[in-house]
Amino acid sequence: MIANIKKKTKSLSHFIWLTLLVIITIFVTYFFENNKKSQKQYLKKTLENVYFQKTITKITSELESRYIEYDYIVKIGDTYESIINDVNISKNEKKIFLQTIKKNKKIKILKPNQKIYFKIDLKDYPKILKFNIEVNKKEEIFFVRDFKAEGFKSKIVKKNLTKVITYKESKITNSLYQSAIDLKIKPNIIIEFARLYGFQVDFQRDIWKNDSFQIIYEEFLNKDKEIIETGNIIFANLNLQNEDLKLYRYEYDKNKIDYFDENGKSMRKTLMKTPINGARLSSSFGKRKHPILGFTKMHTGTDFAAPTGTPILASGDGIVTRAQWCGGGGNCVKIKHNRVYQTIYAHMSKFGKGIKKGARVKQGQVIGYVGSTGLSTGPHLHYEVVENGRKINSQKLKLPSGKILKGAERKIFEVNRIKIDVLKSDLISKM
Repeated sequence: MIANIKKKTKSLSHFIWLTLLVIITIFVTYFFENNKKSQKQYLKKTLENVYFQKTITKITSELESRYIEYDYIVKIGDTYESIINDVNISKNEKKIFLQTIKKNKKIKILKPNQKIYFKIDLKDYPKILKFNIEVNKKEEIFFVRDFKAEGFKSKIVKKNLTKVITYKESKITNSLYQSAIDLKIKPNIIIEFARLYGFQVDFQRDIWKNDSFQIIYEEFLNKDKEIIETGNIIFANLNLQNEDLKLYRYEYDKNKIDYFDENGKSMRKTLMKTPINGARLSSSFGKRKHPILGFTKMHTGTDFAAPTGTPILASGDGIVTRAQWCGGGGNCVKIKHNRVYQTIYAHMSKFGKGIKKGARVKQGQVIGYVGSTGLSTGPHLHYEVVENGRKINSQKLKLPSGKILKGAERKIFEVNRIKIDVLKSDLISKM
């Protein structure tokens, strides 16, 4: 009997131990989960505790980053000295920075809206770790500290820009300038467009309402599809009273580029017909009653009324012989083009960048801006042309045309012209 009971108990022992093990596992798991839950709740209460949060905030606020980074956008009148003097570094550090700048010709001259980036290391003593300077819209220079040489290593980096060919067309409802601005064409492209036609078109008298223009030019976009820079005008057409004046960009020799009409004739002449765009002729060459002095006298120039700040262009290549206050003429610029011709621009609100006596200027370059300085009743440009020392009527001036393509050169141009016409048709079909 006892033997039978022992035998049965032995056979059930495995089952009993297994059941006991399951009960212990359930109990331990339950205890662990409860403990884990209570720990989470405790941690959550601790983190949400107002006093704990205030302590953490105080501790972190007193911690200083080892590095300071900031971007600077150049303003009018800024110099490298004025910019670096506002940076909290030693005189020796500033000296090293300025010496680095002087060695690099590409960035010697600052331009408004140019971007500069600094990274300052505060360990031991404040010092420039690296800095970047925007050269132009397509390039920037990276400078990294070289502690062994006590200077900086530099590298020019091209920005990742995409070139696109853009086509725009519009009727001229008010002025060429305003119509182009309404199409979001950049001002420098408009100025270049006006320069191309400035040899043969008077933008006041030759353009009528509902005349039109077409233009193909290059734009450079960043990764966000923003226009960073514009390039060359490839094709231009000004339709005046149903007559097309087409111009094609063509490189006729190595690094020699000009714009030619359909017959291979360059539009370039010694002087532009009008050195301003979007203006109206307010006073012609000849005798008139002076609006301020009150008596009749010879008006030796042509007046173009335009809003203050409208760009004034050099009507030809030459050397600036005067850029100063000229009494009744206010701020004025005088340019000597060759042995025969000189031009004078008066009543400017301000001079163009780099315009001073002795400066060499290119045809179409901005030399100043419309104003009302001196003896003037309102904003306008007083423009004079001097031929062999005698002031003449600029609107009646006839000058010889530029280069005419012939022979093999003309054949190459024709192929180039056809390619541009095909490009234009393709761009129009995608509008």
